[in-house]
Amino acid sequence: MNLFKKEKREDEIKVIHPPVLGWLEKKLSDKEMDYLWKCIDNKKESHKNRLAGQITASNLLVDKSDWFFINTLKPLCKIYQEEFTNIGATIPVNQPHPYYLNSFWVNYQKQNEFNPLHDHGGVYSFVIWMKIPTRHSEQNKNPISLGANGNSISTFCFRYVNILGGTENWPYEMNPEMEGTILFFPAKLLHAVYPFYNCEKDRISISGNITLNTAKTI
Repeated sequence: MNLFKKEKREDEIKVIHPPVLGWLEKKLSDKEMDYLWKCIDNKKESHKNRLAGQITASNLLVDKSDWFFINTLKPLCKIYQEEFTNIGATIPVNQPHPYYLNSFWVNYQKQNEFNPLHDHGGVYSFVIWMKIPTRHSEQNKNPISLGANGNSISTFCFRYVNILGGTENWPYEMNPEMEGTILFFPAKLLHAVYPFYNCEKDRISISGNITLNTAKTI
């Protein structure tokens, strides 16, 4: 797919839009959310030692019979390929391999905890917000936020390099309305999760990584 866009103005000047990869955002159905809550109910051993974040608890999940991968994640892989590019095709392998869900876990983030800027392993990654007990506007009334150049408290943020070599931030404000939202993105896209304050309830999210199954070929 040719991602370059050329627009011709009336004054004959061509405006070039170079290709920039992005991410997908989707609201999950009640059926998908019910399935994920069941996965959480049957969570497995701790995943905390694999995380960059400073959070209280993280546990591995099991996608029984690959239900979530087949019905949700695999179609998102296809849509990403159609809208942007097939990132897995850039990996130097001798023949094409199918995608699979390599890791799948739930995070329990308490007040004052955070996930610093980091990326993931694999080809694609995703995050799903299951429970958000706070509202961004209220969180940013915190005294440490007043007068600050930005409202980072209680946000999820992508960070990427622009054409001038500078960094850009794309924040998602954490509000209850974001519950049930999945973001699907390249695994190497940097992202961070900022803390929230003055709330005893957990923020619950699910993450996972998708990679190539080199034991199988397409």
